[in-house]
Amino acid sequence: MYNKVNFRAVVNALGALTWTWLLASASHVLAQTPSTAELESGVNATALLEKHAALEKQLGKTAFGRPLVLESFEDTGSVNGNAYAVLDASFGTVSTTFKGPTHWCEVMILHINTKYCRATSEANPTVLKVNIGKKTPQELEDAFALEFAMRQVSASSGYLAVRLNAEKGPLGTNNYRIELQAVPLPSGKTFMHLRYAYGYGVAGRLAMQGYLATVGSGKVGFTHLNGDQKQGYVGGMRGTVERNTVRYYLAIEAYLASLNRPAAQQLDARLEHWFDATEQFPQQLHEIDRSSYLAMKRDEYLRQQTQTKPAVPAG
Repeated sequence: MYNKVNFRAVVNALGALTWTWLLASASHVLAQTPSTAELESGVNATALLEKHAALEKQLGKTAFGRPLVLESFEDTGSVNGNAYAVLDASFGTVSTTFKGPTHWCEVMILHINTKYCRATSEANPTVLKVNIGKKTPQELEDAFALEFAMRQVSASSGYLAVRLNAEKGPLGTNNYRIELQAVPLPSGKTFMHLRYAYGYGVAGRLAMQGYLATVGSGKVGFTHLNGDQKQGYVGGMRGTVERNTVRYYLAIEAYLASLNRPAAQQLDARLEHWFDATEQFPQQLHEIDRSSYLAMKRDEYLRQQTQTKPAVPAG
């Protein structure tokens, strides 16, 4: 080993060439070190694959007639719905579709309560301007306007994560969240986790209870009370979040299924797929007849394509 004097002599002898090599080596090491984002992406991808492994048997045989598992819970001041599903599409297709804002509006307009959706890149992050309202035709001025801030959390070759968040919602609700995570499977398909959630205060709870006691009376979700089929399904706010989580999942399914059609046929293919899929669960999701839904959505889609600035309800 060199003592202090000898080390200084060596450095002086090698001069600038030595320091150049040291700096280049350090830069190479730093370049090869995974970033925090890359490490988090790997951890999250692993966790999602572990969730797939844990649900694999359930996904093979579910009450939905498709590889879909629904989980939900109601906490103090919030309600959450989680859909875990195997999508019959490659990860590349899913990532291309959902990592940017454009296709999100193509998906969201399929939901029966969505009246309008348009992405704007004027702000950072990107904002999805969405109007939601009745299950029948409605002027935008009479629908509730939300603004979803869209953030691409991760988009790598093995993991996708996107978050949409709206601070305010209808009936005194708040903090709306739509989150999508996806990973590729060895089969060539994609495993997806879709989360739909929102919060509420005292006023929001009272308003929602009023809605559920009138317009929303008799509506139920998909989870059996206490896990017992004889006791029926969950209702209330948990039932509401389950219904909408499944509606959004079916919109994703319908959009992906339409991509193998010629462009001119894709809209009708999505609308028909979404309606037919919801009618498989009439107790939870039936609202209007097929022709009414198709006519309403064609009109809303045209409005979405031609009206660049959504109307904002007064007040």
